Amino acid sequence: MQYKDYYEILGVKRDATAAEIKSAYRKLARKYHPDVNKTKEAEAKFKEINEAYEVLGDKAKRERYDSLGSNWQGGAEFTPPPGFENFSFNFNQGGAGGGGQTFHFNNAGGGADGFSDFFSSLFGDFMTGGQAGGFRPGGRRTYGNAGGNFGGFDFGQGARTTQAQQRPPKSEKLDITKDLDITLKDILEDKPVTVKFSKMEKCPQCSGNGGYCPNCGGTGYVNKSSSVKIKIPKNISEGQKIKLKGRGRTDSYGRKGDMYLVVHISDKEYKVDGTTLIKEIEITPDEAVLGTSKEIDTIHGKINIKIPKMVSSGQALRLKELGLPDKNGKLGDLKVKMKIVIPKNLSEKEIELYKQLADLRKKV
Repeated sequence: MQYKDYYEILGVKRDATAAEIKSAYRKLARKYHPDVNKTKEAEAKFKEINEAYEVLGDKAKRERYDSLGSNWQGGAEFTPPPGFENFSFNFNQGGAGGGGQTFHFNNAGGGADGFSDFFSSLFGDFMTGGQAGGFRPGGRRTYGNAGGNFGGFDFGQGARTTQAQQRPPKSEKLDITKDLDITLKDILEDKPVTVKFSKMEKCPQCSGNGGYCPNCGGTGYVNKSSSVKIKIPKNISEGQKIKLKGRGRTDSYGRKGDMYLVVHISDKEYKVDGTTLIKEIEITPDEAVLGTSKEIDTIHGKINIKIPKMVSSGQALRLKELGLPDKNGKLGDLKVKMKIVIPKNLSEKEIELYKQLADLRKKV
């Protein structure tokens, strides 16, 4: 069989972090998912990147894969390490007297769970099956007692593993984190915000095995889209997380993770700094020198402000309690930042006056 370079498939270095591997996988999955990419090559590519992430995204599998060394080239002829080739599934079914019938299935000729022979030769013992609560390649599933109760796995060394021990650990990454972009209007209006999202999940019809499944097109994965309405707290802050319970991934045992929405506040008129709002207003050079009064909009309504004489561009006025509320309902401040701009379409007389001003400045 041929060696598969999973790092090359995902386009990452061998010392890539878990976050880098996950990011690379997500980009490629979006690019080659059959719902998005209709080319003939997309399905095969999608399976390949899923196989690569199945290995590199799992600490134990990645360690085993890395133990092969870094001298292999993708496509090179590969012979499985001793103890990994020709793994098999054995079922020993018997009664109280120990008699019974043994069934044997050799998996050397085909990939498990829709993955390649290369994957199967290295990680067959990691996989679980769907017979009588699951089995692991290389072990025997015994149906032991007279009452028909299921026994554990017998690996030939006296060890027995229960079905509960075969389940993925609770630390399995079922939670999802997504960005949520909102405006000040979303915060201030007392209306729910609709959040739409999609996530890749194992196909429910084939349990992620792929093959000839018409529901997922043989990929083993489907794109599940949904939406939920949430109410934005008025004291929400930049970077704060909103938890949506049970909206994460679902594993093969029906356990559901949570979704965490990371809030990013973006507004055309204001910048947000905690409960403080920053608003920029334009003034002309003469207004900056002589001072003036202006009516401005705030989130609490229109107000008149007095701009003092001799202000500079970038200078700010702090207006008390015209910002956002904190968790106790106390209002922050509004900072009005000055931006000096030259008026458009100056008349000849105005330009002449600027020249006279320039001459005066030279004589000072």
